[in-house]
Amino acid sequence: MVILKSKHEIEAIRKACQVVAECHRTIAPLIKPGITTNEIERIFEDLILKHGAKPYTKGYKGYRYATCASVNDVIAHGFPSDKPLEEGDIVTIDTVAELDGWLGDSAWSYAVGKISPMAEKLMRVTKECLDLGIAQALPGNRLGDVTSAIQRHAESNGFGVVRDLLAHGIGRNLHEEPNYMHVGKPGKGLRIKEGMVFTIEPMITEGTYHMTIDSDGWTARTLDRKLAAQYEHTIAVTAEGPQILTAQ
Repeated sequence: MVILKSKHEIEAIRKACQVVAECHRTIAPLIKPGITTNEIERIFEDLILKHGAKPYTKGYKGYRYATCASVNDVIAHGFPSDKPLEEGDIVTIDTVAELDGWLGDSAWSYAVGKISPMAEKLMRVTKECLDLGIAQALPGNRLGDVTSAIQRHAESNGFGVVRDLLAHGIGRNLHEEPNYMHVGKPGKGLRIKEGMVFTIEPMITEGTYHMTIDSDGWTARTLDRKLAAQYEHTIAVTAEGPQILTAQ
């Protein structure tokens, strides 16, 4: 069942989302060769706590960190580590903050120093996929309008769209309905209604969209070990159109 949110509830979710947005604004200029994802983890956790919020992922289903740090061929759910990031890496940092019982969720991919032309294209196209998907999140449209816009743009640029990890509704719980893949057909799927709050978070791959899970039970990697990127916003559907609650 999809839980529609009131304007008051959307504003409460926005407050949690803006904690996450500030984390990304803060870290963006600091991501350079030599920084570790454990340092990023500490910065995010400290900022979340500073705002009176909680790092929701820490302890979620046994996960031990406030962030997921996914480097190069890691699609999602990578563990922070003490290994320094290197020139040419790309890293996706994902976090969820809980404030007054409401959740905000956003992931962002970052270039580490000078990256390859392929990595630049992958990051650019992935962000464009997010923007195109958000533009279709209109009352009366269907989820297939969102997902097909993402799929068409990614595949027309020669990239893959991960199927095995899903976007989701969000509010007081992290994975509310709808849970959905970022592929589909226009005019198909769930009708989008005013009051829906959900993530749009395309995970786009340089090569195959197939993936594997490491022995840690969390880290998702591309099967061919080629690059992956992800951008994610939490959005609310309003009569005026989609509102980006995690806008930076």
